[in-house]
Amino acid sequence: MYVSELRLYDFRQFKSVDGKPGLEVRFHPGLNALVGENGSGKTTVVDAMRYVLLTQSGEFVRPTEDDFNVRADGVSVRELRIECVIAGLGANEAKNFIEYLTVEGQGEEACYSLRLYYRAWREGNRVFTDLRVGDRSDGAKLDGRARELLRVVYLKPLRDAEREMSAGRRSRLSQILLSHPAFRGRDGHPMVAAFDGANKEIERYFSENPSGKEVMGTIRSNLSAFHGSADNREASIRVLDAQLRSILEGLSLTVGEANPGLGELNLLFMAAELLLLKASEEGGMRTALVEELEAHLHPQAQLRLIEFLQRDYGDHGSQVIITTHSPVLASKINLKSLILLKGGGGFDMAPGRTKLSPGDYLFLQRFLDATKANLFFAKGVIMVEGDAENILMPALAEAIGCPLERYGVSIVNVGSTAFLRYAGIMSRADGRPMGVPVSVVTDCDVKPYDVDEKTKERHFRAKPQESRQAVARKEEYYRTHCGGTDIKAFVSPRWTLEYCLALSCLSEHLLKAIHYAKKIRNSDANPLDAEKIRGADESAKKVWEDIQSLDSDEERAYRIYDTMLDRGGKSKLKAMVAQCLAAAMRFDASDVPAGRGREYMFDLDILRASSDDSKTNKVKQELEEDPYIRYLVNAIRHACGLQLIMEQTDG
Repeated sequence: MYVSELRLYDFRQFKSVDGKPGLEVRFHPGLNALVGENGSGKTTVVDAMRYVLLTQSGEFVRPTEDDFNVRADGVSVRELRIECVIAGLGANEAKNFIEYLTVEGQGEEACYSLRLYYRAWREGNRVFTDLRVGDRSDGAKLDGRARELLRVVYLKPLRDAEREMSAGRRSRLSQILLSHPAFRGRDGHPMVAAFDGANKEIERYFSENPSGKEVMGTIRSNLSAFHGSADNREASIRVLDAQLRSILEGLSLTVGEANPGLGELNLLFMAAELLLLKASEEGGMRTALVEELEAHLHPQAQLRLIEFLQRDYGDHGSQVIITTHSPVLASKINLKSLILLKGGGGFDMAPGRTKLSPGDYLFLQRFLDATKANLFFAKGVIMVEGDAENILMPALAEAIGCPLERYGVSIVNVGSTAFLRYAGIMSRADGRPMGVPVSVVTDCDVKPYDVDEKTKERHFRAKPQESRQAVARKEEYYRTHCGGTDIKAFVSPRWTLEYCLALSCLSEHLLKAIHYAKKIRNSDANPLDAEKIRGADESAKKVWEDIQSLDSDEERAYRIYDTMLDRGGKSKLKAMVAQCLAAAMRFDASDVPAGRGREYMFDLDILRASSDDSKTNKVKQELEEDPYIRYLVNAIRHACGLQLIMEQTDG
């Protein structure tokens, strides 16, 4: 059996409205991974299950005043509720809850479930709780045995693995072992017999061995002197009573290393805790709650651990619910096992819940790496199709006063135009918005030239009308397939990103960046020096002067873009050009010490960081009003949750 549904009413940040839960989450057997930004409710979900089900460690958990939702007027509610559904009960499990079960279907098609209703209310300074099953108003209360069988394994986020695995009274290791079928109810356990035998050998040493007899003789004579000759009490040495609990409390668990690190100890701790998920003769819960699975583990250890959990606990009647902030883990976990908490909603990524096709799931399983998985922890997402946009967008965001880090926006470099495979993660089959604004930045891909069929020569032709039509088609395509307002496509008004930059207020600076990139690319064997930098400036200036005689901005932009291409019409400089332009947008060359990269800077007055607010505002305004950059500006603003700048005709 496993936890299949959880609904929270006025529990912490999740406020119920018109009788509807503040949060509803669906789980499935095997691995479930709760992901989301800080404050999204991952710990709240885990704590709610701990209150309802309790934990194997027997820790005392109950609501406090801080668990009651606080209304807008600052007054907290008087009552909170948690509804939890336990499904998938087999015959061995159902027999323990026969009087509490909800049955759906008949005969072999019958499905059993437990519907638990947990309520907590405040009276003065005291908090009272009640757990019922079957009906929230007059349902039956669980008896002691049934309540105990619902306990789950819980690993808290800041776990002290060394202390938990050490010997001592009521140690966690002894609790785990006593709950395991190999030790439960075994009075005649072989360990007891072995311990009893050791007791007798120790007693024999002190009664028969000359050294032992001498020690005991001295102790007895001293004791006799203390009590007087009339007292005939005799001292003896014994080990602890040979009881299984006492024996297990004397055990500790460690590894071969002399001083194992925190990561190794945490792996050891988890290995022991998961013992209770492998065997359950009594038909109890086989669910583990693990907060921050990645705690103290380096990336490779995280990958091995999550691969093990998916393989060994994916389909064996057990359930593991983890929380994580690690993109490394999120990228390795099968997408169908992820549950994204966002904006008061729990969005599971199982097939049928998203707009992803079966082929999309297979694709994402191959290509959803750690750099892309950061979308699960972002407030907003910008999806781009290449390295150039990936490098340039953060610099542009800073220039217009929208630093991506401040707004919690992540960039996902798709590396192709397969945006729908990634955007589909954020698209729900039922059309419900997830509250994560996603900007898809792509090119209209209308080439501003025609190719002669005979000579294969290219002849410039601007094609503004064809470009506008292509933009409209792509925007409609993403609107149709993604739906809602969270996901929007922002399409370059002309050919590509670089071509739009060449048409914009950054055209001259882009040309300089191209010439700098060429010098940097060729400087691997011969490092750049001041003479080569001057050469790049001069060559860029010459090209700029030459193209001023051309008839239109479009043709001048085409010539600038052409300087970046090789003889085959391809460019391997795009990322490097974007890096040069982004560096110039971010830094003032006067602030860079000589010999620390200053020689790589070029003059970019309109974008240079300045304490002059009027200058900064002028830069921001110029970028926002430029018709060829506005699509990038709006993509940033949408991902940041800001109002878009109204479109204007660009001619």
